[in-house]
Amino acid sequence: MSLGDPRKFGQVALVIGGDSGEREVSLRGGRAIAAALEKLGVQHSVVDGPRRLLEQVATGHYDRVFNLLHGRGGEDGTLQGALRIYGVPITGSGVLASALSMDKLQSKRIWTACDLPTPPWAVAHRVDDAEAIVEHMAPPMFVKPAREGSSLGMSRVTGADQLRPALEKALAHDETVLVERMIRGREYTAAILGERVLPLIRLETPREFYDYEAKYESGDTHYLCPCGLDEASEASLAELCMHAFRVLGTSGWGRVDLMVDEDDKPWLLEVNTTPGMTDHSLMPMAAQAAGIDFEELVWRILETSLNA
Repeated sequence: MSLGDPRKFGQVALVIGGDSGEREVSLRGGRAIAAALEKLGVQHSVVDGPRRLLEQVATGHYDRVFNLLHGRGGEDGTLQGALRIYGVPITGSGVLASALSMDKLQSKRIWTACDLPTPPWAVAHRVDDAEAIVEHMAPPMFVKPAREGSSLGMSRVTGADQLRPALEKALAHDETVLVERMIRGREYTAAILGERVLPLIRLETPREFYDYEAKYESGDTHYLCPCGLDEASEASLAELCMHAFRVLGTSGWGRVDLMVDEDDKPWLLEVNTTPGMTDHSLMPMAAQAAGIDFEELVWRILETSLNA
């Protein structure tokens, strides 16, 4: 495989780990990316966390950054903004797009303003908001921290009596909590690389929902790719996902998660601007289905920093 001259990237910092709740996921994906960069001949160093990275960037160590930090501090626009001050490009989306997509509530507000389908929702800032919420929204529902990833702090609520403990759990992760009507149907994800939507993946889990264990630890999650849709239906969903991606200003690479209900209507859930890259992750799986092996995927993600 010849993808070009790796010297065009200069010295790359692969930033992983950090101190968010998704640290372990980042470390696991980072090991795979570091091995790929080595095979590709890209000069790189692995840096743990944004603070250490910025200390080294300030001394002029790096020409660009491959960002694999998940969650706050890496995926929410703060790192992107800090690196912009130093004039060091980073893979993936910029400051505003990263901040908007990290915040599920703001993403949904923008989608709604753009007439894109997303499940009805309510917002909670304290446990006592439960009573007002159930007056306007009946279970089943999902309770999510507004700015958290990998389903951390998330609960499925099937009865009104479960809402208060679910809010308490989510509020331990974020001061703003999203309470979203549960969509019954099929779950899909659309990985985006550059201007292309990769083959969609359908997710099936025997668990209550696609939680942290189902994503990274369990062997009982089924990933269907091809996803089982006919060509026209998959193309329609891919177009919707690209539109949802673009209206948030996101670019480079990412992933859009959605549900399709029992009436075949799609509902957008969220956008991830730094998807997982572990052996259980969906981005490498979709790329493989498109004929893109892991090393080429890493190269093409790194190339997104050339346009930053």
